[in-house]
Amino acid sequence: MESCSPELQAIKTAILNEHEGHQFYLLAAEKGGSDEVRNVFLYLAEEEQRHEYYLRRLYDAVENNIDMKKAEENCNLVKAPNIFKEEDLKREKPSLIVSALSMAVKMEKESLEFYREASAKTKDEKARKVYLELAEMEGEHLDTLNLAYDFAKNEWWAEQGFSPA
Repeated sequence: MESCSPELQAIKTAILNEHEGHQFYLLAAEKGGSDEVRNVFLYLAEEEQRHEYYLRRLYDAVENNIDMKKAEENCNLVKAPNIFKEEDLKREKPSLIVSALSMAVKMEKESLEFYREASAKTKDEKARKVYLELAEMEGEHLDTLNLAYDFAKNEWWAEQGFSPA
């Protein structure tokens, strides 16, 4: 069996991470309760699926030493919109949302760090560009999720009759 280059191994790991993220967000959407929360997690699932597709294209490009330009043109990677709104979270049971958001924050942090490390380690310039782009997107997801988590956590504390202050 031929050994995999460090770049290809990192891309394979990234593909798996995105696949797991996609599955997690689908499960969270299934358990989400309100339509608003379900739609947030479905959006994140779609984002992870797009990332996985993009990484599969990158894997093929690196493995076959071909130009990534067409893959970049064919992949519609978009920046995350402001998908969490306070009024949406107020309608959902805070304990469920806090748990799901906490897990999502952890996953996005790990993904962000993975892509930063992969970009620093790779010798392949096309892979570095993709990793940095994915890190930026995961950072945007993380910022949004952190805001939503903080809000949901405060709602949960209020529901429990405690004030975090």
